[in-house]
Amino acid sequence: MSQSDKTQSNKKHHWQPGDEGLDPNRWMALVVIAIASLMIVLDASIINLALPKAQVALHISNVNRQWVVTAYSLAFGSLLLLGGRIADYVGRKRVFMIGLLGFAGASALGGFSTNQGMLFASRGLQGAFAALLAPAALSLINVTFTVPKERARAFGVYGAISGGGAAIGLIAGGALTEFANWRWCLFVNVPIAIIAVFLAIPNLHESKSPGDNKYDVPGAVTVTLGLVSLVYGFSQAADHGWGDIRTYPYFLFAVVLIAAFIGIEKMVKNPLLPLRVLSERNRGGSYLASLLTGTGLFAMFLFLSIYMQNFLHYSPLRSGFAFLPFSGGIIIGAGIASQLLPKVGPRPLMVGGLIVGAGGLWLLSGITPTSEYVKAILPAMVIMSLGMAFVFIPSASTGLHNAGEHDAGVASAVLNTSQQIGGSLGAALLNTVAISSASAYIKGHAALGDKATIYGQVHGFSTTFKIGAGFLLLAALVSALLINVGKDSLVEHEGDAAL
Repeated sequence: MSQSDKTQSNKKHHWQPGDEGLDPNRWMALVVIAIASLMIVLDASIINLALPKAQVALHISNVNRQWVVTAYSLAFGSLLLLGGRIADYVGRKRVFMIGLLGFAGASALGGFSTNQGMLFASRGLQGAFAALLAPAALSLINVTFTVPKERARAFGVYGAISGGGAAIGLIAGGALTEFANWRWCLFVNVPIAIIAVFLAIPNLHESKSPGDNKYDVPGAVTVTLGLVSLVYGFSQAADHGWGDIRTYPYFLFAVVLIAAFIGIEKMVKNPLLPLRVLSERNRGGSYLASLLTGTGLFAMFLFLSIYMQNFLHYSPLRSGFAFLPFSGGIIIGAGIASQLLPKVGPRPLMVGGLIVGAGGLWLLSGITPTSEYVKAILPAMVIMSLGMAFVFIPSASTGLHNAGEHDAGVASAVLNTSQQIGGSLGAALLNTVAISSASAYIKGHAALGDKATIYGQVHGFSTTFKIGAGFLLLAALVSALLINVGKDSLVEHEGDAAL
């Protein structure tokens, strides 16, 4: 064999992004990325089934229970854009593996928690490492699959995991909590992450983005602290009441920090969030609608999980199965929405879907301590899921409208970020509403004795569902006023829409 042939042979066996030909390990790389992505998706749903048991075991108050959800989603959402930049500049494979190992370590810390502070801290760390892991995984798909048809197929696999992983998490969370211990809902991430790391070493290839590699750390710090302060303000309102002066400094601090973040983004050369991404009306409308949708909808899983286990006396596993119709409705609705989108455009689907989803949440607000699942919960859950599917699909297109090649990745990340931040703010706000509403009911019905406490707690959940429906209607109004892209102008990025 000539020296030239040996060089070509070595190149074939050590393929790197940018080389000619196809990566021979690309499908195995997709398996690795899929495992990591599934772990992130599982963690979002698995913890809801573990929360009632964890709350009792660690003596977590009703005021603080939302931090199990918000600590993760706040860290994930606020650091996601920075995580994408770090992955691009430090190296996507390296950051992917750091994210895996960090997520495993944070999960182990959470599993060994001896108090609520330790659990909340571990959930925040999980979110921070997920903010490194998720964008690195998407970027790796983009650079590993160079043929458009294969890339679309790879992103299709990623999308299927995102949709179906939540259902798997519900069953896994219920089974682990019931047959092992709630702590295993966190411990389970450790072996998954370790397997993914060992598979990543030979099958993933390093890649970086050329050019300026400066990070907008001040922007990341101010927006994260601002959002944490906002959520903590809601917690103080639940603890001390809206009339207490101790509640409001946190809201003021949040306003100052978020205003500082906007000022920083206008001045720095490499902003975390280029404001031009928000300025286009369809993109901005899509992000605002996603934020409001997350605020109104995501806390529903938290409260409904508590209701099923504490009031319907469902086991964690049975509760997991009880949530499956929602996942099934999303999958069925997504198929219908994807067919209608090019025919009618995004605005009718988003507005109609949000109104239907709001109707489902309002129907769910009719629950009582003696309600039956089949009559009171199942119909509302199916209606909500079908409506939301008609929102999620078109919002992926409008969130990328006219973003261009340069801003497509950032635009996609902002859409994900808006959903996460909306979910964390919604959990904090609606938990406060649930507690204050329950307290008011108990005081007003003191003659009922112990029954007042039981009915008061469910009344609190019912009130949050009504307010959640209001947020969805507000999102529908935003979509109706701001989304004006026609069916012939939809962005057609095969992979980017999956981001």
